[in-house]
Amino acid sequence: MQTYLIETFWSEEDDAYLCIAPDLPGCSAAGDTPLEAIQEMQDAMASWLQACSNMGRELPFPLAKPRKAA
Repeated sequence: MQTYLIETFWSEEDDAYLCIAPDLPGCSAAGDTPLEAIQEMQDAMASWLQACSNMGRELPFPLAKPRKAA
């Protein structure tokens, strides 16, 4: 099983923590806390990957790397 990077950040606009997976276009989730956003993201990623598989598409190879702290 592949491991995909999850980026988590605070969005003033959405008034929530957001998660994205750079290697999974359009896959995102939100939550009131970072942990809640990550938990939601795990479900979103599982659904995204299942949909990809159901369509007969190849799963993307994980390319995104964590950013270095400034």
